[in-house]
Amino acid sequence: MTDLKDAIAFAEAAESPWPKSMYMPDGQFVMTHDSGEKAPDNEVLGPVTPRGGASGMVYQGGKLIAEWGDTNRPDMTFSVAKSFLSLLAGLALGDGLIKSLDDRVADTALDDGFKSEQNRDITWRHLLTQTSEWDGTLFGKEDRVDHNRVVGLAVAEAPKGTRRALTRPGSFYEYNDVRVNRLSLSLLQVFREPLPSVLKRRIMDPIGASSTWKWDGYRNSAVTIDGKSMISVPGGGHWGGGIVISARDLALMGLLVSRGGAWDGKQILPGGWTQELVKPCPVAPFYGLMWWLNTDKRQFAAASERSYFALGWGSHIVWIDPDNDLVTVLRWIDRKKTPGFVDRLLGALKK
Repeated sequence: MTDLKDAIAFAEAAESPWPKSMYMPDGQFVMTHDSGEKAPDNEVLGPVTPRGGASGMVYQGGKLIAEWGDTNRPDMTFSVAKSFLSLLAGLALGDGLIKSLDDRVADTALDDGFKSEQNRDITWRHLLTQTSEWDGTLFGKEDRVDHNRVVGLAVAEAPKGTRRALTRPGSFYEYNDVRVNRLSLSLLQVFREPLPSVLKRRIMDPIGASSTWKWDGYRNSAVTIDGKSMISVPGGGHWGGGIVISARDLALMGLLVSRGGAWDGKQILPGGWTQELVKPCPVAPFYGLMWWLNTDKRQFAAASERSYFALGWGSHIVWIDPDNDLVTVLRWIDRKKTPGFVDRLLGALKK
């Protein structure tokens, strides 16, 4: 198992360069600094948690074969929260709260966010594939803040935050956290219950997750539903907040998804939902429903094309590889160095 130890040593040495305080020397939040935002677009709205060190876990065939770092420490996880939103969307569909992913969100909205000509035909599928082109302001952030944002292999025509002409819903992919937060608010409106509560009761407790994870909202993201004040939580930590969780609890989520949403003989997620998550978006075949795909080896060349990922800046990765029956969690790894870990891990498993 020497080679497996080499993979672990590589991951530990490839720790993220982000400061432990999560703030740059000039006082800017590292996330908004990394994404090139300037005031007022970079205003932090939610709590920021100082980070721990590199950690990770590797399961093969449902058995833990490697572990390093403090895997019990809850840390910010950024856009991995988007993949949790996709699991909650599956529950809403299974409960009949959403009849079809191709239904208009406007039909269940409790506010006027989908009444405009630009927004009225947006569907749940559009929101889940980041092709909605939703136009508006939510919790003080305009959708324009993430126009021309470069994530992954995308190429922008103008600097991030530069307003561009919107197209019809479903025709253009853009990684846009304001629109993801709109998805989260819309799910809150159909559940009529805070999403952290739904996630805990319906998913995290049944799979044996710890009590240490949390999902923080913004200071200005309270909404009223059925006369009760509820916090709408963001789909990431772009402006603070989001899911703060341990590597161990992330691994449990990954194992649930890798098993088709079943746990100890009980179907936690609706049957077939995990297959739906990884169907390529027609206009962005590298993306499913809030999960990144490895089509054309876009993410990691050494990983199988059937691999898929929950990814968060920083970097945080839940990598599911059906071909090798692997569930791997990486915390605070330098994203540019991740292919080196993937190469070493797969090389060790072939021996």
